Amino acid sequence: MFFTYLDDTPVGKLLIAGDENGLRHVAFEKSHYSAPITSPGDDWERCDKPFREPVRQLKAYFSGKLRAFELPLAAEGTEFQRRVWNALCTVPYGVTTSYGEVAKSVGNPAASRAVGLANGRNPIAIIVPCHRIIGRSGKLVGYGGGLHHKQTLLRLEGAA
Repeated sequence: MFFTYLDDTPVGKLLIAGDENGLRHVAFEKSHYSAPITSPGDDWERCDKPFREPVRQLKAYFSGKLRAFELPLAAEGTEFQRRVWNALCTVPYGVTTSYGEVAKSVGNPAASRAVGLANGRNPIAIIVPCHRIIGRSGKLVGYGGGLHHKQTLLRLEGAA
């Protein structure tokens, strides 16, 4: 696994990691919750070259010039988690939806709590836009990077 960092973003320093199969992690350096990963593993190698395109796209996103990412993703998770993460990628830039709506979209309308858990385990923050999922009441709830980062990302997209 290779990794790099993207410094100086509106949400702080980001860890970016992946391998020949695609991007596996985009994680906040500092998290208020137990994020899936916040530091590189002992067997990871620092290498910036494989991440030129993800870094370019993230910078364009943060500058308001990119609304949809086009990157090979290789997140590891259960079949249900991967279905939820794929559904998250269909939520358009600047739009929010509820956990219940995502549950309906993955074919299990009663699974909003399970969707919340899968959302919280999303290893590719921002690119897989779990920040666009809000509570049924319209309130911001739970975010691995902290609610202040969720609010920053939604404000950046014009959704807050």
